[in-house]
Amino acid sequence: MHISKLQLVNYRNFQRANIVFRKGINTIIGENGSGKTNLFRAIRLLLDESMLRSALRLEERDFHRGLANWRGHWIIVSLEFDEVSDDETIQTLFLHGSGNIEDGAIGRATYNLIFRPKAVIRSRLSQLDEGDKAGLDAILLTLTTDDYETVLTGKSTADFTDPAVYAALVGDFENVRFSADLDPPEIGGKIPGIFSITREVSFTFVQALRDVVAEFHNNRTNPLLTLLKSKSGEINPAEFAPITTQVKDLNTAIEGLSDVKEVRSDIRKTINDTVGDTYSPTSLSIRSDLSDEADRLFQSLKLFVGESEEGYEGGIQELSLGGANLIYLTLKLLEFKYQRVKQSIANFLLIEEPEAHIHTHIQKTLFDKLNYPNTQVIYSTHSPHISEVSNVENINILGRVAARCEAFQPATGLTPLEVGNIQRYLDAVRSNLLFAKSVILVEGDAEEILIPIIIKKVLGVSLDELGVSLINIRSTGFENVAVLFHDQRIRKRCSIVTDLDAAFIDTDPNPDDAPALATAKKRALGSQKGGIARKAALGEFAKDNPWVKLFFASHTFEVDFVAAGNGAKVVSVVNEVYKDPATITLAKAELESNDIAAFGSRVLTMAGNAGKGWFAIRVGRVIDHRTIIPDYLVKALFFAQGSLSQPVAFNILSHRIDHIAKSDGVDAAAVASFRDNLQAFRDRGLDFPGVRAAMLQAFPADEINNILAGV
Repeated sequence: MHISKLQLVNYRNFQRANIVFRKGINTIIGENGSGKTNLFRAIRLLLDESMLRSALRLEERDFHRGLANWRGHWIIVSLEFDEVSDDETIQTLFLHGSGNIEDGAIGRATYNLIFRPKAVIRSRLSQLDEGDKAGLDAILLTLTTDDYETVLTGKSTADFTDPAVYAALVGDFENVRFSADLDPPEIGGKIPGIFSITREVSFTFVQALRDVVAEFHNNRTNPLLTLLKSKSGEINPAEFAPITTQVKDLNTAIEGLSDVKEVRSDIRKTINDTVGDTYSPTSLSIRSDLSDEADRLFQSLKLFVGESEEGYEGGIQELSLGGANLIYLTLKLLEFKYQRVKQSIANFLLIEEPEAHIHTHIQKTLFDKLNYPNTQVIYSTHSPHISEVSNVENINILGRVAARCEAFQPATGLTPLEVGNIQRYLDAVRSNLLFAKSVILVEGDAEEILIPIIIKKVLGVSLDELGVSLINIRSTGFENVAVLFHDQRIRKRCSIVTDLDAAFIDTDPNPDDAPALATAKKRALGSQKGGIARKAALGEFAKDNPWVKLFFASHTFEVDFVAAGNGAKVVSVVNEVYKDPATITLAKAELESNDIAAFGSRVLTMAGNAGKGWFAIRVGRVIDHRTIIPDYLVKALFFAQGSLSQPVAFNILSHRIDHIAKSDGVDAAAVASFRDNLQAFRDRGLDFPGVRAAMLQAFPADEINNILAGV
């Protein structure tokens, strides 16, 4: 038996979400605040017996914050199981326990936690006339969580994440329409308290490793004590008897020490001298507290570990963070193994962010080794090294969309060939696209190196600050990766940046052409035809997909970079590429010309001689705020980024005005005036179009005006 689906409705930062799981190992990835911890807590509410029963009593803060008014709404946590065990207990739970009896065993079942208004409140809502908003408001106004109940149901048939289904079951708050059926059969039958899945399955939760030393010092959370306690009850009494005798003898010997007797006598005498015999204790002794019981004796045991090769073993507090975390994780896994031996119906292991302070090789090995038979493992992680070795079909991606979190399954609807292509492609670098808020896909090293530098120098903010990951495909096979970004899969923006490779030299053949020129013309013509075909193929691929958009350099990245007005930047590195004075002079002249055939050929020759990556590194050193970003890159950036937030826009304009203020001959009064406008924008007294207009009026020649014009 394994979890096949988790549905969350109105729970914390999930308005409605479908999370799909498979047998074996599953991975949950997502940015901070995307709901990974809340997702795990939702599963634990239904399966983790260690959670306090009071945890089932939800609170106001458990409602989704995006609800205009939580009152009257339901929180629903629904687990769907597949390959349900034919064990009599489990079948009883899902059949008789939910009030349904069918012929034969079932293979799929649901188990739901529903936090809803009590029956009396639901009855009052159902009696409202359709459209009676005043009556609805009067009922909702007085509601508190004391008017709510938690029910566990099984064998539900409803898709709780469907807004229409939710409105039919819970109510249409907009139109004030509530069903008279207070317990619709679609939500399943109530499961009596005598039945509980938690008693029939093995479930272990390993929380995020943040303060391992504190966990070891706490007897309630110390995993070593948990393991020892589980073994103490299995000790053979005959085997433990000699130890019991030795402990008793040791206690007697300690109590019989002359110094101990003397202290005891002095205490007794001092009490008598102070309060007299009448009020003194009738007896007083000093005894050893060393227990001769196995479970209490085991609590005195501590773990000592040697992390170096010197033979020294130290306590947990002496280990490195990574070493301590690895030991803690190991003990929790052993705890799961012990528990798994005792339970055979289903085994669940949840691990929250296991990568903390652990070396990348250990991360990958750990994930690869945690493949227990008949066990469903669910990870959450920030680590690209773990996601690299994860099966893309078993990954759920959580992402923040405004005030809510959504879940994406990147392999939904893909063919086995497409899944295989993605799986082979993802490595520790490119798997970052799974974590990204949005993505720009580029085809080569030059773009990968220079675009982040240009953005940072010109705009004053990094791609990371903009929430954009730039991924180098290292080819033009964008479809193999961009297929991930789709309504069915990852609903995040993806800009594809590639070259049209349009020829910038005369490609007409001439019998008088030298062999080298003839070859160059033929190559340019072939590249141009390839660019046209690539544009057509990508256009067909991205058609009707709102998440993917194409952006083309007219020629190549290097040529379009110079054509945008950055010839001087390339000129400044000519001496690093060439040593011959004549060649240097010619190269500079060609780069400074307005002839694209001249500067285009030269910049490609330089990139070819130095290697595109090394050439980009050299150019990257001379990039500054005066660099002009080619228009197609600006459009690609702002499509991927989406809307420009007020803080980011403020930082960009602050960066530009700081550089303008340092320029020679700048009007100080104009700078001061614009800073006032910028402050007004920050204080929300001026909107973005207003501050953009102020910048254009004060400094019309600044490149930022062209950049922000398309925002």
